[in-house]
Amino acid sequence: MAVRAVLGIRRWRRNPLCRPTDRHEAWVALVALLLMLVAAPTLGRLCGTLTDDALQRAVRAQHAQRHLTTAVVIREDSGAPRFAHDPESAVAEDTTRTSVVARWKAPDGTDRTGRVATASRVTAPGARIRIWTDETGRAALRPMDASTAHTHAVLAGVGVTLLAAGLVESARRLVVWRMMQRRYTRLAEAWAETGPDWGRTGTGS
Repeated sequence: MAVRAVLGIRRWRRNPLCRPTDRHEAWVALVALLLMLVAAPTLGRLCGTLTDDALQRAVRAQHAQRHLTTAVVIREDSGAPRFAHDPESAVAEDTTRTSVVARWKAPDGTDRTGRVATASRVTAPGARIRIWTDETGRAALRPMDASTAHTHAVLAGVGVTLLAAGLVESARRLVVWRMMQRRYTRLAEAWAETGPDWGRTGTGS
């Protein structure tokens, strides 16, 4: 519909049967099409770039603050459900993780004990597993990797592009609807002026 209106702008400009509102609708369609093809992708790309920059800084900060260490399983935590406790790792790793109680050493050499989630299939007491800890030695979530952050940024950019295009199309439909309402109002007013005398003798019909 929008494409047909845009292609007909030049033809309508020279058509004596073309109403001004037809030309206005065509120009509205042209502007909306340009916004959806140019402005919306540009906005999405900008949003994706900014999001990627922010996420990459977060990735570098997480990798600087979190450390991979070895823990020894004390027992399985049978009361905890088996699922991915870490939403970041769920993107890149096996989503089935087991909650266990383990013991490990903090960076300052002190012993730490706590509940951690592991993707290891060997969770018997005494088994060694790899866990992430923060700078103080407390168990922490796995840091996000750069590829996962980039994927999130791309999805954010695509989402903004689609949202912007949808808003432009909604605005176009609203403007056209308002134009149609004004057209019907003018037709009703014109009919109210000429309709009662239509077809009567002496009215010039």
